[in-house]
Amino acid sequence: MIRAVDEWCAQQQSDFAVFGQIGSLPSDGFRPKHFEWVERLPPEEFNAKFSEATVIVSHAGMGSIISALQNGKQIVVMPRLSSLREHRNDHQLATVGKMATRPGVHVAKDESQLSDCLNQALAAASDSSAPSIGDFADDDFTSALRTYILTGRR
Repeated sequence: MIRAVDEWCAQQQSDFAVFGQIGSLPSDGFRPKHFEWVERLPPEEFNAKFSEATVIVSHAGMGSIISALQNGKQIVVMPRLSSLREHRNDHQLATVGKMATRPGVHVAKDESQLSDCLNQALAAASDSSAPSIGDFADDDFTSALRTYILTGRR
């Protein structure tokens, strides 16, 4: 994902800034050349960068997706895959399967789709902000969950 974002940045002729928290460097030592990056940020700096961002790019973790939606941010997600030894299982595929239809969520299933998703997210961000979600689950969900817990039926 980092390489794909770096390649996308190299092709841009815009004057917007791209910043990334990329985690541990890959074993081959690749370092992005076309955007500012750090391995890790303290939480308060991360939150400030997140708040300033127009578009968020992330692996398909629910925390990142929910945070982006709560803050009205467009988010581009790419699931980590167990076949590439990026994760222990493919639960992020299930996540993107459920979240892909939500406004503001752009899913790149692999590196080849990332550039188009970034362009779509930027276009959507310039048209309007992503609809934000509340801090709590919607009433339909909590009602269905309550019914299931109390009766064992869906």
